[in-house]
Amino acid sequence: MRTAAETEVRRPFAVRALTPLLAVTAAATVVVEVLNWWYAPEQGFGLAVRTGWAMLRSFGFLLLIGHVRRGRTVARPFGLILVVTTVAAVGRLIVPRQGVPSLPGLIGFALLVGLCATVVLLLYRSSALAGHLVRHRSRLVIDRSGISWREMPPSRPEASAWLLTARVAAFTYSPLMLVPALVAAAAILDGRLLAVPAVLLWLGAGIVTSYLVLFCTAFLLRGRRWAGTLLTVVTVAVLAVDLPLCWWLLGVDGLLRDGAPLVVAALLTIHGIHRAAHPA
Repeated sequence: MRTAAETEVRRPFAVRALTPLLAVTAAATVVVEVLNWWYAPEQGFGLAVRTGWAMLRSFGFLLLIGHVRRGRTVARPFGLILVVTTVAAVGRLIVPRQGVPSLPGLIGFALLVGLCATVVLLLYRSSALAGHLVRHRSRLVIDRSGISWREMPPSRPEASAWLLTARVAAFTYSPLMLVPALVAAAAILDGRLLAVPAVLLWLGAGIVTSYLVLFCTAFLLRGRRWAGTLLTVVTVAVLAVDLPLCWWLLGVDGLLRDGAPLVVAALLTIHGIHRAAHPA
């Protein structure tokens, strides 16, 4: 029986190096957000919502540590989307509406970008990690030997890395719509009652999008081509709803802060679907 120390030694060096790197990145995300809040000239409701959403990324990095330590195949696409959306979520808060960003905030953001870039390089350039991230989710198995909890490969054909990337990117649609919708709710408090139907539509669209994405990706991983086409249509519809509402209710500033991350996620999703359907 292997001890915990022996198991740790037998892990590849890249795995042992990536684990503390992810922990430092999670801590850096929180520190940069606190610095930005401290030096922000306007500490309003919108900044509070965006800051809270950005800080949730730190829990995502902790979850990624668990996937890496267990050697899960989903660690790569999950890490890529987490890094991209973290840089976008933090970067949109560093730049104030007026003036220049604070020096501590810029230094912290530059450090965070460097950490995130290192994480992506390790995940996608390390051959040791590529050989480590091959395990699937453990499941409850009932067979002749009895009931046991062990790793079981999925019954469907193994999904490519690009399909997994498209799936994870598409799952970010709903939160990326709900965050600006909550920020726009402040317009109602300011007396813009005409914005009530639009905000309700926005919130409803964000919730419905999560179910549509779940439906599409379930069949996409099973190799159904029509699911990729349907997910592309959903992606276009999400952009058609979210971007005009961002511009109308939050202005150009909101369009850049909240619309740009959604556009990046949409491009990753469409690119992943295309690369999976037409492998090199």
